[in-house]
Amino acid sequence: MRAIIPVAGLGSRLRPHTYTLPKVLLSVAGKPILAHIIDKIIKEGITSATLVVGHMGDMIRSYLSASYPDFPIDYVEQEEHLGLGHAIYISSHTITSEPILIILGDTIFDVDLKPVLKGRESALGVKEVEDPRRFGVAETVDGYIVRLVEKPEKPLSHLAVVGLYYITNTALLVSSLRELVEKNIRTKNEYQLTDALQMMLDRGEKMKPFTVEGWYDCGKPDTLLSTNKALLETHARSKQLPGVILVDPVYVSPTAKLTNCVIGPYTTVGKDAVINESIVRNSIISEGARVHRAMLDNSIVGNGSVVKGNYKRINVGGSSEIDFY
Repeated sequence: MRAIIPVAGLGSRLRPHTYTLPKVLLSVAGKPILAHIIDKIIKEGITSATLVVGHMGDMIRSYLSASYPDFPIDYVEQEEHLGLGHAIYISSHTITSEPILIILGDTIFDVDLKPVLKGRESALGVKEVEDPRRFGVAETVDGYIVRLVEKPEKPLSHLAVVGLYYITNTALLVSSLRELVEKNIRTKNEYQLTDALQMMLDRGEKMKPFTVEGWYDCGKPDTLLSTNKALLETHARSKQLPGVILVDPVYVSPTAKLTNCVIGPYTTVGKDAVINESIVRNSIISEGARVHRAMLDNSIVGNGSVVKGNYKRINVGGSSEIDFY
């Protein structure tokens, strides 16, 4: 079975990190977002993948060829950002009559997909959310999806479509996407996968929802940090280091160099990072970054970046209050 993974987005909400690195190569809980996804689909029995790449796509190719040399991957270039439906449409030459799994490249999932991938009917991953207006929303009747709406102003359901799409009728999917493009049917000026899936429903395709509780968004700095926290809580294993206080859960790369510091909780330290005389918590210190004499909280330090601070000397009398910003 093939997975199709669109990763061509610019990641504008994660700037300045995405000026120099594709969003999917940002580190969370010890490895890039994309590595979490690839490891997951391989574990679930997926045998090949199509990556839809764009800006800085060469960096994604280089990373995957080095890290997963035996996993077959086709690459498709999306030169214009015309929506998720367009990304899947331009990948249609890699789609056969076999079922496919579409998985978004900026989210990490913790769900057992094996029962879903054995099914004969198409199925979409969903999760009940408080405010569904920024998601595609699924309306269901008797256990089947009957209507899909992209980012509705007045949602009639709280079931958000979370970016996992198991499609068994691939011929109908491709023809629906082709109709969107050829007739220039757009929503919010983009070709939406949601609209193609609704066409499939209107033509009699059966689709079931399946619940995804472990759904971790990596699209913004705050959600990247919350995903880092959630993954560390379930997967982190740390070893004590001399001269360093580790407050679990943390992940520290074996090649990182730490001296005279307090790390954690909920902190990831990437490979070849250097931290000394610092306190770091709730943060991601990326590959090759250097932190010296700093106190960091809820922070992301990008690859190769340098953060330096200074200790302060004070003489404070009674009934005083000092804030350092």
